[in-house]
Amino acid sequence: MSSTHVSGLNRNDKEADLELKQLYHNTIKQCGDSSAQVASDDQDQEDMARMGKKTDLKRIFRQSSMIAFTCIVQATWQVFLLANTQGLTNGGHAGRRLVEDNIIGKAAEYIPSTFVRSLAPGSRSSLHLRWMSTLSWQATAAGATFVDGTFIQGIIAAYTPHYTIQGWKGTLFVIAVTLIVGIMNVVFARALPQIQKFMAILFGLGWIPVVVVLIALAPHPDASVVFTSFTSDQGWTPIGLSVMVGQISSLYSLVSFDAAAHMSEEVRKAGLAVPRAMMWSYTANAIVGIVVVFAYLYSIVNIQDALSSPTGFPFLYVCQDATYYGTLPIAILLVIIATAGCTGCNASASRETFAFARDDGLPFKSWISKVQPGSLIPRNSVILTCAITILLALINIGSTVAFNAIISLQLIALMATYCTSIGCVFYRRITDEHCLPPAQWSLGSAGKYINAFAFVYSLYLMFWIGWPPARDVTPVTFNWAAVLFAAVFIVSLVFYYANGRKFYRGPVTSVQGRDSWNMRIVHG
Repeated sequence: MSSTHVSGLNRNDKEADLELKQLYHNTIKQCGDSSAQVASDDQDQEDMARMGKKTDLKRIFRQSSMIAFTCIVQATWQVFLLANTQGLTNGGHAGRRLVEDNIIGKAAEYIPSTFVRSLAPGSRSSLHLRWMSTLSWQATAAGATFVDGTFIQGIIAAYTPHYTIQGWKGTLFVIAVTLIVGIMNVVFARALPQIQKFMAILFGLGWIPVVVVLIALAPHPDASVVFTSFTSDQGWTPIGLSVMVGQISSLYSLVSFDAAAHMSEEVRKAGLAVPRAMMWSYTANAIVGIVVVFAYLYSIVNIQDALSSPTGFPFLYVCQDATYYGTLPIAILLVIIATAGCTGCNASASRETFAFARDDGLPFKSWISKVQPGSLIPRNSVILTCAITILLALINIGSTVAFNAIISLQLIALMATYCTSIGCVFYRRITDEHCLPPAQWSLGSAGKYINAFAFVYSLYLMFWIGWPPARDVTPVTFNWAAVLFAAVFIVSLVFYYANGRKFYRGPVTSVQGRDSWNMRIVHG
């Protein structure tokens, strides 16, 4: 076959695809009700109309500010430094390098997620999945604030010899951070894109002094230790099993790249800007994360000494071992960046909760989904998210175990949402791909293979997330995430059959022009 003929076929395929897209958009406008009629040049309104939704929120984010927002929320290099205890106890130096494998796996997971968000920016999913997603993001907001607040307490302990770390003191710091986050998201909502872009500069450059200090000033083990020394301090054998259990730390530093998706109703040209924000955030965080991982591991001479630090944060011990007083400005920088990340987590969690309530999926839906006249944000949902964070932080006063179990629930619930949404798209791709509407961000012919790998990888992660960190299981060391996940799933089922099925409308049932579009596909 000649090259001219091949190019002609490709051109015909492209023309046919454009015709289908135009047909689809025309179908939306013909089948939508009067409230859904949109101008053909307004893609954001058209996407919302296609999903049968109207929004009272203002699109104050552009692509650049959304990339900054998502980068700070994901914060791979920072989360890795502040939350790596389980990886050091299960796997050690070489085991923590599993972050590289997870970067590849999570890349395959985020790629189809970008397609889903381009397919339906601002859309949500089934009632049970929405419960999992809302729960996960509320736990994310609480967990990020908890790490930030307790890190502040750790800094005080690092420079005050007689200071004693106690749960109630850490909770007070968490509450203080939560109040700051609430003020940022309510009072300074209009300036949030500019604030996040400025903070992205600090985030984008902040890892450099960390790496320079660790490489230049910290004592180093033999280089081979970083690549070949595996340890298991929690009783798991063989060592490969210990490494699998310890990979949760690296996984925790690679999630939340979908924060942009929950802000899509406030993003201009969301069908393209949101997937691009997810892509650039994950790529940038992964690259910098690998550099910081090696610098940090290459600066730990004795893992047990680092884990025994009275601050509760091995990073503070390692950094102080390099430069005692120089650690303070680095730690303060991390607190500032972390607070910006907490602000983003709170914003994403509140938008997810707001949208769920708007779709009649939560109790007190009218209050939660209310947007005051002239307001840019769902203020009530922001206040509710702050209140939930504070209530969860109070648990830490009596039981660190209970609070950590709730935070661990973030990962398993998040993986459940990824697995279900990607799995549904994969099923549709292999059964009737033409039923998927055109998307501005497409995976092309490779989509079904990427979706298949991402689906299997998500199942694999869900399996390991539920394992306890120590082999000798006690109420303290038991991983309660799976139990809580099952409990919340049962509650969602009860809520659905008792009340939700009468009012809740999933995204497919509210798509404008869906039946007409499918009929035209079938009959050509």
